Amino acid sequence: MSVKMGASAPDMAILDLGYGNIASIALAFERLGCDPVRTADPATLRSARRVVVPGVGAAGFAMTRIAALGLRDVIPALTQPVLGICLGMQLLFEHSEEDDVAMLGMIPGRVRRIAAAPGRPVPHMGWSQLTLRTPFSGTGVAGLADGDYAYFAHSFACDDGPASIAVTDYGSAIPAVVEHGNVIAAQFHPERSGAVGAAFLTSFLARTSEPMPC
Repeated sequence: MSVKMGASAPDMAILDLGYGNIASIALAFERLGCDPVRTADPATLRSARRVVVPGVGAAGFAMTRIAALGLRDVIPALTQPVLGICLGMQLLFEHSEEDDVAMLGMIPGRVRRIAAAPGRPVPHMGWSQLTLRTPFSGTGVAGLADGDYAYFAHSFACDDGPASIAVTDYGSAIPAVVEHGNVIAAQFHPERSGAVGAAFLTSFLARTSEPMPC
């Protein structure tokens, strides 16, 4: 569903940069009973109850699109729950080695290329196991549990730090889910991760200052 300027505030807005995996993410939410709008309109993004920042491809191109759409300062100023997915998670950090580009700066840290090694090709693609960080280990968080498997497809990874609430092992700990302030983000693709991804997205639907059905 697209949205026009002047429409009423949506329960959820998916940032539409004009390319990428927008349709599959929208479909994943629709299967959960949500009807998100796809938009690049600053006013709609500001007014939406929740915002999703998806992304595939290169960081430099994505940031160029964000700037061209006049959203470079809009997205970091959002105060409602924000969900980043895959490249969308990386965009929320401060800087990426990919294209040596400044990012949105909503989460402390940088994005760096994954080091290839025997048995660990780059890109990292496929199903990988999640480990929840203490104090979440054993209790579950964001709809996830220790040992869940999720689907990854990426060549760059965010710095592991205090924001990491779940990681996966690919030679070193790679943040799989991070949370900072009003932002939660996943490096994996929830729309391709079956029941685990659906549970994660369901947990995001509960993240609103005005709890009500989407």
